[in-house]
Amino acid sequence: MRVLYFYTTAGCHLCDIAENMLRQQAVQAIQVELVDIIESEQLMQDYAERIPVLRFKDDDTELGWPFNDEVLRDFLQQQG
Repeated sequence: MRVLYFYTTAGCHLCDIAENMLRQQAVQAIQVELVDIIESEQLMQDYAERIPVLRFKDDDTELGWPFNDEVLRDFLQQQG
């Protein structure tokens, strides 16, 4: 099973939208791990103005906001 990091933080309404989109995709071969960027200065530097961002654990390819259901589906299929 592949691990997908979901970079987010509390109070991010765009992250809430992206999380709902991700749940609707319901890809069973992917384990989603929420990563709160507030817990790391480096993550804050890298993602504070770009969240929500998705990245597979074993891949440097990222999908950052904005994206729609079709773009998300394509990203998950290409990486899966």
